[in-house]
Amino acid sequence: QVQLVESGGGLVQAGGSLRLSCAASGSIFSIMGWYRQAPGKQRELVATGTSGRNTNYADSVKGRFTISRDAAKNTVYLLMNSLKPEDTAIYYCYGKTVVGREYWGQGTQVTVSS
Repeated sequence: QVQLVESGGGLVQAGGSLRLSCAASGSIFSIMGWYRQAPGKQRELVATGTSGRNTNYADSVKGRFTISRDAAKNTVYLLMNSLKPEDTAIYYCYGKTVVGREYWGQGTQVTVSS
């Protein structure tokens, strides 16, 4: 059974930091990353990273967020610095396997107060 389990969300003041973690099990993922969905908005890409350590970021988070992967632990992290109220959303872990199947975590809430 393939699972992606997020942790690390919470409430933080603007300018603060949080680190999200996503532990994967049941498969090897060629791409792992994070998406987010704010109330009333569509789910959007935050950042992704490949097994080859290539990364991709949304323009809105470049320079503030950093994605990293620990291959040994099959875990992906998202370090979020200089958080803004507009970063408030449910953050979903995403994984794409080597055969192209996509999986999602259950989501973790991030709330940034002004």
